[in-house]
Amino acid sequence: MDWSGGPPCLPRLPPLHFPGRGFLLKTLFLLLLCRYVQTRCRILRCNSEYVASTLPLRGPGRRVAHCLALRAYARCTRHTARTCRGDLAFHLAVHGIEDLMAQHNCSKEGPSPAPHPPHPPGARATDLCSYEKAFAHKHGRPPTYRHCASFGDPHVRTFGDDFHTCRVEGSWPLLDNHYLFAQATHSPVAKGSNATATSKITIIFKNMKECIDQKVYQAEADNLPAAFVDGSLNGGERPGGDSLSILERAPGQHVEIRAAYIGTTIVVRRAGKQLSFSIRVAEEVAGSFTEEQDLQLCVGGCPPSQRISRHHSCCGHGTISAEKAHRLCKEKLPVEDVYFHSCVFDVVASGDSNSTLAARGALEDARLFHPDAKKLHLFWRDVAHHAATSSFLCLTLAAIPALAWEI
Repeated sequence: MDWSGGPPCLPRLPPLHFPGRGFLLKTLFLLLLCRYVQTRCRILRCNSEYVASTLPLRGPGRRVAHCLALRAYARCTRHTARTCRGDLAFHLAVHGIEDLMAQHNCSKEGPSPAPHPPHPPGARATDLCSYEKAFAHKHGRPPTYRHCASFGDPHVRTFGDDFHTCRVEGSWPLLDNHYLFAQATHSPVAKGSNATATSKITIIFKNMKECIDQKVYQAEADNLPAAFVDGSLNGGERPGGDSLSILERAPGQHVEIRAAYIGTTIVVRRAGKQLSFSIRVAEEVAGSFTEEQDLQLCVGGCPPSQRISRHHSCCGHGTISAEKAHRLCKEKLPVEDVYFHSCVFDVVASGDSNSTLAARGALEDARLFHPDAKKLHLFWRDVAHHAATSSFLCLTLAAIPALAWEI
């Protein structure tokens, strides 16, 4: 029988119109164990979340809780329906939900639990709030990391080592996944100027039950605090609260936020009236997002319509010449890589010599955060090469959550 590309590990199944309770449960577990994942279909994640939320249910309130879980399961399948057309696992799940709702006398309308981030990939009960320990315990090796940065006009170095100079104005997400949301707000560097700089950075560390309360960090061009918005310095009173902390490296200039529970370190710097952002994040965490979270400067870079060519003639206000900008940047950045050329661009465009500090700080962060020392310095020939492969990286990151749930 032709199963239209279905998982090879599934046995021959009885007709879908006659499912029993035992058959449905067995099928769900088989789907979880199958080593088959379509590139974009996320149905295995929906299955995993449903099973995880119903296994511990006990007591008189079990039916109500089960109905909540089923409505959340149905919502998850709706979100992935467009990319799961023709997928056998998806259609089995949809039919199974209808049958289980009837068995438990559940209404399709009603409350359902709000989506919440799953445990970090690889995490177990032991060392749950230490991503590196949990990952090593499961995989027998250290995790893989990614680096992204945004500084200056702004210039964005993506997780895939693409490098864009952008004309973005207003608020744009740097990251938007299950664990983190980071947004940069860009404003003109001067009245009448086309050049922009980051004037505000907002970072949300999403609630994780065993480890941290939700925490928000916010910095502005004239204020780089060394605490979260609520005045705290860590993740709260939960057992793993200390797995999130803030360190002030240089008062008013350099703040480091460590989120050990998700294998992430973030640096926010202030140079003059502009902010910069750098991150080192575990690869699986960086890839834990859905199709609705597709706009992330760290993943895809700036949209093509917002990119400025390196040959773009930046028009400064005449306060600093190109020759002087070249000299100022050379003092801070001896290697004439993309950081150096970005520095020259920013100094000429803004007339602000503090742009040299922003570019140097971004390079220093890359030296600490980038997993491959050979890729520290990017040159224009490297940027052209990576532009050809950036779409492949985006697909790879997008596939990581499905792979993690499959395993």
